[in-house]
Amino acid sequence: MNICVYGASSEKLESKYYDAAAEMGRLIAENGHTLVFGGGREGLMGSCAKAAFHGGAHVIGIAPGFFDIPGVLFKSCGQFILTDTMRDRKAMMEEKADGFILLPGGIGSFEEFFETLTLKQLGQLDKPIVILNTDGYYEPMFAMLKNTAQQKFMSESCMELYKVASTPAEAMEKLMEKDELHGSVRRLADYNK
Repeated sequence: MNICVYGASSEKLESKYYDAAAEMGRLIAENGHTLVFGGGREGLMGSCAKAAFHGGAHVIGIAPGFFDIPGVLFKSCGQFILTDTMRDRKAMMEEKADGFILLPGGIGSFEEFFETLTLKQLGQLDKPIVILNTDGYYEPMFAMLKNTAQQKFMSESCMELYKVASTPAEAMEKLMEKDELHGSVRRLADYNK
């Protein structure tokens, strides 16, 4: 399975976040999967990629060409693809992935997650999405989404389109579970309510 991992590029986080990201990478390797990621050498994506690579996983890095400067990219991948734009990068990550795991991250990770979730809600993507909620990082986002649904800005069914895990092992387990919602017709109908 090609697993796309979204996550922070920051080098200033608490060690618990890097540890969980590295564990995610190790589990991807141990289970014989391929990692698809945003190409960064540092941050959570770098921790995950390095652990996956050193564990023997095939790693596919995807990044826009303007990131190709010394010290930014983790080029020790089985395959590295440079795109023209950030939008091209995201589209290629979505295309190559069979499933997605969102690690803690900033606005870039939020944007990647919300586009993936929107595409799934609209029936344009039928791949599992798991949020790794390390140390409760995403609780404020879940509260926002709940409020969004309660205020009728989105359907409550949207929150069924992703799964939440507290640990990397649980994230891997949930990613492998069959998605209970299938088919775009229901999602589009829910979206239009």
